[in-house]
Amino acid sequence: MSAIDNLISKSGARQGAEAPGYRLAPHNLEAEQALLGAILVNNDAFDRVSDFLKPAHFSEDVHRRIFDVAGQLIRAGKLASPITLKTFLGDHDLGGMSVPQYLARLAAEATTVINAEDYGRTIHDLAIRRDLILIGEDIVNAAYDAPVAASPREQIEEAERKLYSVAETGRYEGGFQRFSDALTIAVDMAAKAFERDGHLSGISTGLVDLDHKMGGLQASDLIIVAGRPGMGKTALATNIAFNIAKAYESQMRPDGTPETINGGIVGFFSLEMSAEQLATRVIAEQAAVASYKIRRGDISESEFHRIADAARLMQSIPFYIDQTGGLSIAQLTARARRLKRQRGLDVLVIDYLQLLGGSKSRGDSRVQEVTEITTGLKALAKEMNVPVIALSQLSRQVESRDDKRPQLSDLRESGSIEQDADVVMFVYREEYYLNNKQPREGTEEFIKWQTDMENVHGKAEVIIGKQRHGPTGTVELAFEAEMTRFSNLAREDALPDHI
Repeated sequence: MSAIDNLISKSGARQGAEAPGYRLAPHNLEAEQALLGAILVNNDAFDRVSDFLKPAHFSEDVHRRIFDVAGQLIRAGKLASPITLKTFLGDHDLGGMSVPQYLARLAAEATTVINAEDYGRTIHDLAIRRDLILIGEDIVNAAYDAPVAASPREQIEEAERKLYSVAETGRYEGGFQRFSDALTIAVDMAAKAFERDGHLSGISTGLVDLDHKMGGLQASDLIIVAGRPGMGKTALATNIAFNIAKAYESQMRPDGTPETINGGIVGFFSLEMSAEQLATRVIAEQAAVASYKIRRGDISESEFHRIADAARLMQSIPFYIDQTGGLSIAQLTARARRLKRQRGLDVLVIDYLQLLGGSKSRGDSRVQEVTEITTGLKALAKEMNVPVIALSQLSRQVESRDDKRPQLSDLRESGSIEQDADVVMFVYREEYYLNNKQPREGTEEFIKWQTDMENVHGKAEVIIGKQRHGPTGTVELAFEAEMTRFSNLAREDALPDHI
């Protein structure tokens, strides 16, 4: 009996001895042996599988060890052969055959280098199936033995996290692509921008000057909107989100799935406000009625009709709110994937970043936790291929300066936020600070203060402090404080000539 037959029969006997009714986990010893033999004969075979195949993907422990040691030798620029490997593998009883004999037999019965990649993919796919079986067993066991405090929702999210982890490790596409393929994608993007409203390469925010500066919201970008309390960063995010959802248009692809051609489907994680509070804000913005009047019921008949019209419009747009507080980055990621799968998703908004949590098992500092969160949000933006807008608080050091315009260094735990973000925007309203500095009436300071207030009244600045693929600078917007509404600012050069 050959070494190959010996190992197979040994493995089969071991599994069969357990219980005749049990099924064997999917594996292919012949493929593993053929691939290892090919690597031992020609080390070039390793390069064909090393980017996706890992030692853990092999079903037999001795095969894992052989692949691991061979890989270490090859990466070190050394030869991996039966002679060089036997020093590192120790002594094992392979059914009456020693390790050197087994290595020699693998090399003698090796497949060609041409087939190495196919065998590698077979081994990889079978390993993924074994992982899926383990996850399935974990789900069943956890459901049977769940502690009193554990909710089914937590188990579902944990199962989704594990499945996503397998899905990510199970991908072996990637690597180099032809530059001509990348060019085709770039030209297609430019063509779509030409056809889209406003000729933007990204999704329009509904704010013309901001779109002009950014080219719209770009797919796979992490966009940070930061500001001190009272500046209106949540209002800006809700304005943009509603504008995008309101402009949503789609068409059917040949395969029957919908394709967004304008605007987009919006997912909004409101970690601070309830869904009702957020809805009240959006109604106030769209109906041009002060939100405090809506809460008190102090509205006229015409205002009520405007609110009713705004509410009817809001019912028909693809705007989805998750108001769950205290979410971890893993839970948020799982819910975003679920929304994309069930409803579709074009833009994701998180209000706000500092209310997210990291992994519960980590005992890291808050800075390390925020690093995990921002890295996770950037990875989510790339995975979903959608812009992710995350709101962020600023540190109090802004208040100690004479010029209170924010800077990148004002971001809390700024290192990771600044590094992972593709765009960082600051919301700043001079009117907010001036309003708190009103001098005594009748003085010269009061007259100057009045003049300054007139110049900044109803205006806000969006300061683009970082943009990977565009210019930085300041965009002026109109801001109506009572309705917490941002809109395009009418500029003198855009007004018609006076008669």
